[in-house]
Amino acid sequence: MLGDNLPSQLEAVQLIQSVGFNKVRLYGPDGDALNALRNTGIEVNVDVANEDMQRMANDASFASSWISSNIQPYSPGISFKYITVGNEVIPGDAAQYVLPAMKNMVGALGSVGLGDQIKVSTSVSMGVIGVSYPPSQGSFSDQAAPILGPIAIQLDYALFTANRVVVTDPNSGLAYTNLFDAMVDSVYSAMERAGAAGVPIQVSESGWPSAGGDPTVTTIGNAQTYNHNLVRHAAHGTPKRPGPMEIFVFALFNHDQKPAGIEQNWGLFYPTKQPVYPISLN
Repeated sequence: MLGDNLPSQLEAVQLIQSVGFNKVRLYGPDGDALNALRNTGIEVNVDVANEDMQRMANDASFASSWISSNIQPYSPGISFKYITVGNEVIPGDAAQYVLPAMKNMVGALGSVGLGDQIKVSTSVSMGVIGVSYPPSQGSFSDQAAPILGPIAIQLDYALFTANRVVVTDPNSGLAYTNLFDAMVDSVYSAMERAGAAGVPIQVSESGWPSAGGDPTVTTIGNAQTYNHNLVRHAAHGTPKRPGPMEIFVFALFNHDQKPAGIEQNWGLFYPTKQPVYPISLN
């Protein structure tokens, strides 16, 4: 956790339990956090650090040692669900290591009997989408770089509060009342074009900053509205893929050591464990 005034890992886990969250993503295998998560029933998504990807890609034994150090000592006391190999490294110099590192991780999990229990994934930003409108035409850019043109987005469309159809896809006929669905469906379409239509997608980060940017947009009220509606929306899925979907709300705490501005203000809670705003999971 990037902050010098945050609660301990144990306190953070207790806070997660008190709020009712049943899944958590760790951006690295923090031993104190993993110990705090033992026997809580909270499902865990844990990252392989970006700086470890090249070694993991080139050395299968490193993947095995990573599992033996960071997974096996805590299992079965912890319900590991995903290992995320690389965080937002595509596109970039490290992108070449993602697939071989994932393959070595899959092999390492299989060798210790955890291949069916723990799935391997990677985390990408929306920058990998070259075309996102209309959603049915979503496709990855040649270099997986953001080439989205300027699109004027109505705030209620972004906040899940539009009480009307804002966008109708001219190719699929699907109707969209919120930007989140359109973005996710553009990724589904891109996956289909890449020949991976059956690969499930989880939304590993979504949220809204409560301060630090445009004062008419990055407000506590907008952050509360977005995250409340996001949690409710998870049960419904998108027009293209209806049904429950997995979403990780970003983030648990505000972080004072991140760059000043928006980056410091994504938390549901202040470091004192007081909520930035009330949020219901129902």
